[in-house]
Amino acid sequence: MLKDTFGYDSFRPGQEEIVAALCAGRDVLAVMPTGAGKSLCYQIPGLLLPGVALVVSPLISLMKDQVAALRENGVPAAYINSTLSEQQQNTALLRARQGQYKIMYVAPERLDTPCFSRFASEAEISLVAVDEAHCISHWGQDFRSAYLNICDFIACLPRRPAIAAFTATATGEVKEDISRILRLREPFALTTGFDRPNLRFEVRSAGPKSKFGELLGYIEKNPGKSGIVYCGTRKTVEEVCERLLEAGVAATRYHAGLDPLERSGNQDDFLYDRKIVMAATNAFGMGIDKSNVGFVLHYNMPKNIESYYQEAGRAGRDGSMADCLLLFSGSDVQLCRYLIDHGGDENTSLTFEEQEEVKRRDRRRLREMEQYCKSGACLRGQILRYFGESAGDACGNCGNCGGDWDEADVTTQAQKILSCMARMKGRCGVSLLTHTLRGADSRRVRELRLHELPTFGAMKGTRQQEIFDLTAHLIRLGCLTQSDGQFPTIGLGPRARAVLFEGERVTMRTAPHTQAAVSRTEAPRAAVNPALLARLKALRTRLANRQSVPAFVIFSDAALIDMCVRLPKTPEEFLQVSGVGSKKLEQYGAAFLEVINGFKTEGLAAPPAEARCEFRAEAFIGQEAVTISRFLDPVNAALLERGRAPLGAVKLTNRLLQEGWLELRPFEGNATRAPSDKGRSLGIESVRVERADGDAYLQNLYGPQAQRLLAQWIMEIEENQ
Repeated sequence: MLKDTFGYDSFRPGQEEIVAALCAGRDVLAVMPTGAGKSLCYQIPGLLLPGVALVVSPLISLMKDQVAALRENGVPAAYINSTLSEQQQNTALLRARQGQYKIMYVAPERLDTPCFSRFASEAEISLVAVDEAHCISHWGQDFRSAYLNICDFIACLPRRPAIAAFTATATGEVKEDISRILRLREPFALTTGFDRPNLRFEVRSAGPKSKFGELLGYIEKNPGKSGIVYCGTRKTVEEVCERLLEAGVAATRYHAGLDPLERSGNQDDFLYDRKIVMAATNAFGMGIDKSNVGFVLHYNMPKNIESYYQEAGRAGRDGSMADCLLLFSGSDVQLCRYLIDHGGDENTSLTFEEQEEVKRRDRRRLREMEQYCKSGACLRGQILRYFGESAGDACGNCGNCGGDWDEADVTTQAQKILSCMARMKGRCGVSLLTHTLRGADSRRVRELRLHELPTFGAMKGTRQQEIFDLTAHLIRLGCLTQSDGQFPTIGLGPRARAVLFEGERVTMRTAPHTQAAVSRTEAPRAAVNPALLARLKALRTRLANRQSVPAFVIFSDAALIDMCVRLPKTPEEFLQVSGVGSKKLEQYGAAFLEVINGFKTEGLAAPPAEARCEFRAEAFIGQEAVTISRFLDPVNAALLERGRAPLGAVKLTNRLLQEGWLELRPFEGNATRAPSDKGRSLGIESVRVERADGDAYLQNLYGPQAQRLLAQWIMEIEENQ
């Protein structure tokens, strides 16, 4: 079944054991990282066991995508959620009762509705799988009260089926909560490991004013790469999205304040690759089964490592190398503290004392998140140790392990900080300590007479961020302590005396001379012809559009690349491609084999090395007017396959502006790039795009003649490389 239905030759780690346990009727508690194949663990037992398997899922998007993927594989499946009318829900439940569906996805809010309760009392339910099971725990980062309905629902079933709980991130206390609340019976418990070797983690210190420059710089170095930009507030989402659009980036937005229709439309634009960058709050992402996300960039620091790792883990689901970049500033910590204490999302089922305990734990987790951002140690190792796994000192594939780092002796600076702290007698926060050390003439400093201390101005001329970083380092070493609470204070720690009076030295890793570039491309595959890959992608897009499903539901990028490597000639050989099962062979085999064999007939499937290096941008000129980003997508795919650096839309847009094809024009109170008379004569047109909230922006579209000019410039750039 694994190969015939789902197209895989072998199980991933942990999958076979979980499938065997569920088929034997045993409960399961599985912690598996994003991309490890959790869905197969309950889908295969659902097909093998008699009756219908229920999958409790928190988000509509996951149900929609997974049901579409199952149907593509020939599996009868359906979902029940608020997007369906009452009549549609009743029809789906009737068919499930009649045995027409083997797997049914359901939102937790639907479990206690009369129609679903009636269905559950009459149907043969083989399995209840709880996805995103950490949502049931008060101590988890995404508690959802609707998940508490699951326990009562299971208790009311005529026969208790096997219960399976799945999550990607869970600490020990959250796992205990899941098992206790779901009343799992001697479950087969498995943690397959939290490590995602294909993800590269990096933290960059960036003030609020410099963050957008960091973001845009990354996108310019990685044009065409699909990614998510997580922002701390709705306002930041709006600002980031608007500035990306002004810079020529195909971006969209997602947050809870948008009209539901716009949210759904924007999400589809991202899933169907009509937009390549999604600016969003943490309301976006859970259950998004988009396999080709090449980067996740956190514009603001999340409140805890669990949330960060879950959100960052949405990159690289197909196993391809992907980047997880976090832009950190001290103001992020202040925002998170405010949200913890005044967020207004208290769990009303808890007592006041329990709510205060939740806040204390949230502050502790925030402190651990802050330490992660400020640490010079291996980032991957810190994450793995946080979740209870062992890890080495260096992974060789994160921002702290790459680059030529210096190990600096900071004993003198540390002594100044500790000496000042001792004289202040532990009555301040980091900011006040910093102001005192830098000799700031502030009202608070004068009120406390800190300007009279001998250490006042002891680090005059030192950047504020340097003192922040040194203070965080001393907290990690135990030379300083930091209290909990919305306004934490610091004091001397147990190791302070050794540094001040016993000659203990303090060293600290400082920024590398040459920072390792976040952008990477995988080593080009010699057997992959970029033109063939482009044609396979074009075919996939046509099929996806015809069926109104995302392209990755037809075949993942990894499957298309495997086709280019294997160059199958027959249906039997096509069946050996990763991700191809008998149903997809039946549906799509002939069409894809026709493209592959046509290339082989033309003698283009495996050109010599020198031919593979040839590049002609003119080949990508189309008859339809498109944005620069859309024009560059296939161009950059071809460049990447040749191991060359991709091109950014901003570079071409700036040249269009410099040469007079575009001009700055006022638009609704802002200066925006629009075609000049010269540009319009070339076929550049500007269209007004209005959002659901009434805001609008201008989008420039480039016709065939304008695309020819862009192609000419691209060839000039490539010849000068």
